[in-house]
Amino acid sequence: MSMPAPSSSPSVESILGDVFGYAAFRGPQKAIVDHVVAGGDALVLMPTGGGKSLCYQIPAIARQNAGLGITVVVSPLIALMHDQVGALHEAGVSAAFLNSTLSGEEANAVEKRLLRGDITLLYAAPERVTTPRFLAQLDALYERGQLGLFAIDEAHCVSQWGHDFRPEYRALTVLHERFPRVPRMALTATADDLTRADIVERLQLEEARQFVSSFDRPNIRYTIVEKTDATAQLLRFIEREHTGPEGRDAGIVYCQTRKKVEDLAQTLSKAGMTALPYHAGLDSAVRQNHQDRFLREDGVVMVATIAFGMGIDKPDVRFVAHLDMPKNIEGYYQETGRAGRDGLPANAWMAYGLQDVVNQRRMIDESPAGEEFKQVMRGKLDALLTLAEATDCRRVRLLGYFGESSTPCQNCDNCLQPPAVWDGTEAARMLLSTIYRVQQHSGISFGAGHLMDILRGKPTEKVAQFGHASLSTFGIGRTLSEVQLRGVLRQLIAQGALAVNAQAFNTLQLTDLSRAVLKGEVTVLLRESVSTPADRKTSRAKASAVPPAAASLDEAGQQRFAALKAWRGEVAREHNLPAYVIFHDATLAAIAARAPQSPDDLQGISGMGAKKLDAYGEEVLRVCNAAPTPAE
Repeated sequence: MSMPAPSSSPSVESILGDVFGYAAFRGPQKAIVDHVVAGGDALVLMPTGGGKSLCYQIPAIARQNAGLGITVVVSPLIALMHDQVGALHEAGVSAAFLNSTLSGEEANAVEKRLLRGDITLLYAAPERVTTPRFLAQLDALYERGQLGLFAIDEAHCVSQWGHDFRPEYRALTVLHERFPRVPRMALTATADDLTRADIVERLQLEEARQFVSSFDRPNIRYTIVEKTDATAQLLRFIEREHTGPEGRDAGIVYCQTRKKVEDLAQTLSKAGMTALPYHAGLDSAVRQNHQDRFLREDGVVMVATIAFGMGIDKPDVRFVAHLDMPKNIEGYYQETGRAGRDGLPANAWMAYGLQDVVNQRRMIDESPAGEEFKQVMRGKLDALLTLAEATDCRRVRLLGYFGESSTPCQNCDNCLQPPAVWDGTEAARMLLSTIYRVQQHSGISFGAGHLMDILRGKPTEKVAQFGHASLSTFGIGRTLSEVQLRGVLRQLIAQGALAVNAQAFNTLQLTDLSRAVLKGEVTVLLRESVSTPADRKTSRAKASAVPPAAASLDEAGQQRFAALKAWRGEVAREHNLPAYVIFHDATLAAIAARAPQSPDDLQGISGMGAKKLDAYGEEVLRVCNAAPTPAE
């Protein structure tokens, strides 16, 4: 059992206000903080942008103040360690990290501070935490009663069912076995029931209290379009919704392959965007440079594989786009959640097509994993396919996957522009019947393109070679377009009524469920294929001339906001930190709205803690008073 903390001062509320500058806790934060400060174990599921970091940072400060020792934060991400330690320093909190970016001399200095008890929060990667050297250092602290808390961030990495499994996380079971009296908390933004149960089992958190927040991110608009020319569709989307007089918004575009990442970054750059590639095949120095630019500069679009993004705290990412379908809903939710962390309107946009379905099925089938694992992965993929093909509210479907009920959001593509639906049952029967007759006739299977040619009666060389013009289904689907038939194929694969044989060149084969469709026992309802939806008003009023945080300010307030933003950029460069670590846009907007004349006027502004008020208060007043007025 964990040892309870003695009552101590200051209170967690005063830490929240004095250190971090916030007037009140959000959602379940207070209950989590109180539970962990008192020595309880916790499993915390909270969406990206929901304030997970405060859930361990405040207990770390409180337990250190109570004489209970340091908090070790386990994180797999060097960028996150650097930025969070920088942000804590800005707030006046003693924090450090141990990772591969430090020299041997620097690492030794951190270790000495650790053993002296001079650090409140220490960030380290799971590989380092479980080394004999580091465990011996923790032993020394534990024996002196100076090991206060373990916070395991990105805890979904421990689960084989999660979207970002990392085997090194499994070794973290040693923390409970070796330091049984130290409370532990595991935190993640994404975990379905299966992944959650795996986290509990693997990290031995059976006695931990579980805090599960709403998964809803109401500021994100979900849009899934049928893929025709994905690059052209993406360019239209960015131009229509994320380009304004002040430039383009910051965004992330995910692609499946490294080559596609490189090609798309080049295409976007030629279109006038600041677009940078990011994937595991790039030199580490190049990756770091691109990530730093994305975090520190305005309007950068990062084109990346899933190697990029986990732990990225940039609050003003206005869109996340997928040019290829992710593996499952957890991955989709985690990746789209990187948009709009500041709570302001943002877009999650995805282009999805038949080839995505085929590719994902193939990757599962070709995996060296056991059949049980493959079955689970197929089920997760099916859930994502169902979301992509849905004609009702995307958000209701998405939240339902995580066991949360909701009502239509009126802020997704299907709610804003309800799709027309057509009955594709007869077309589905034609396709399945064609597959059956082709296999009977030729004894082999074929891919989607050839099957559609047969159904539409196209006299191709392959049709002639195999004599498929003699089939009874040849030409019976002449009235159906290729786009419609691809939609039918996607739906049949999503329902499991068609299988993709990866070992036989992605050919299509009937399944046990095919019979029900052929008999007319299953209705196949499909959304009408619309490759280019009509332009509609977005929640951003189509590329506002001012940043969303400043949209409600009058003209004088916007001048102050612009001046504050420029000043913040200079400070961030001096400190080698992203600008949002100094102050978020929302804090600058609140300052600009108040038009402060004295330090007292800055009291109570969200994000303005005591250390920041002391460090920057006079400069903020100077910048506000020097900002040009509209008349000037």
